[in-house]
Amino acid sequence: MEVDFGVELGADDETLEIPWGSADNGPTYHDLKRHPEYLSRIKEVLRCPELGEFLAGLNSPTTPTETAKCDVWSSTEMNPEEEVFGASHKFGSYVDVLFSDEARYSFSHHEQFAKDLVQLLRKAPGIPASAEFLIRRCFYHISGDIRDGLYITIYVFGYGEDEPDAKQRWAIALKLVENAMKQLAGSQR
Repeated sequence: MEVDFGVELGADDETLEIPWGSADNGPTYHDLKRHPEYLSRIKEVLRCPELGEFLAGLNSPTTPTETAKCDVWSSTEMNPEEEVFGASHKFGSYVDVLFSDEARYSFSHHEQFAKDLVQLLRKAPGIPASAEFLIRRCFYHISGDIRDGLYITIYVFGYGEDEPDAKQRWAIALKLVENAMKQLAGSQR
């Protein structure tokens, strides 16, 4: 499994605001940490139960993380760096992950967590899959104030000869990422 992390804190890089919502009754933020019953409201989870398991795991009361946004998709378009997998299809997802405590404001905590995840996942079995962790800026709306913090976008991809094959490898990689995050969270307590 190919893994890497990066930092995107430039003026033109993506950011996140918590909570967030669409103006036209579109997707909206669901606080799954405090309301796990909202998991059934997320359309991506209906399409991919594996994503629901991942979200439930990262939002469980025993983890220091929670999630803010997610999406899943499949494609036959490959980037040049993905050609190493020799596949015609990919299945991917992203999940925006926040720390539930004061660590959400610490760049060094995010950076160390991402480095540790990469190191741990590089020991995983060699499957046609990839994961990338991007540290980005988040604006937390708290009691009428806005506080600058950070979050991590997790991209996970599986590659295969057809969509079901790519999706199966994505699901394995997603479970590896979840287990690594839980292991790291447990060792930091």
